[in-house]
Amino acid sequence: MRSRYFRMLLLCLGFSTAHLPAAGDGRIVKVLTHYLDEQGRHALSPSLYDRDAYQALLRRNPEKRAALRFDIQWKSARRAKELKLRTEVRGTLSTSPVQLETPVSTKRRFAQWSAVKLEGERYRELGEPVAWRVSLWDGAQIIAEQKSFLW
Repeated sequence: MRSRYFRMLLLCLGFSTAHLPAAGDGRIVKVLTHYLDEQGRHALSPSLYDRDAYQALLRRNPEKRAALRFDIQWKSARRAKELKLRTEVRGTLSTSPVQLETPVSTKRRFAQWSAVKLEGERYRELGEPVAWRVSLWDGAQIIAEQKSFLW
């Protein structure tokens, strides 16, 4: 009787560790895009409702926008020295995608957030953002990628 329970326990442990990423795996979990106003705010209060309302206001009034920020949730099992997030954005005024790179480091095992800003002259030259792609790189090797529908 005990050996049967022991075998079931081992089987359950085997299945529970089967989904763990290998040493080289990584993942882009979520990408949130936010317009920023002249003061660098994406919301006027911490409320999610207020954030969505303020984002709708900024979408309707392009003259009030000063930048575009990508909040990226990512994770990687690698402890690499050269991890970076590459963000590419296509816009209505640009002929080629605007590319931004941000070095990142794994501080913990779970997912972490990084912010990438497109601002200033590069933001004005982009026009209205149409599509984006975010990728996680270790040196010259791509680990993970997520892109918008229109990419």
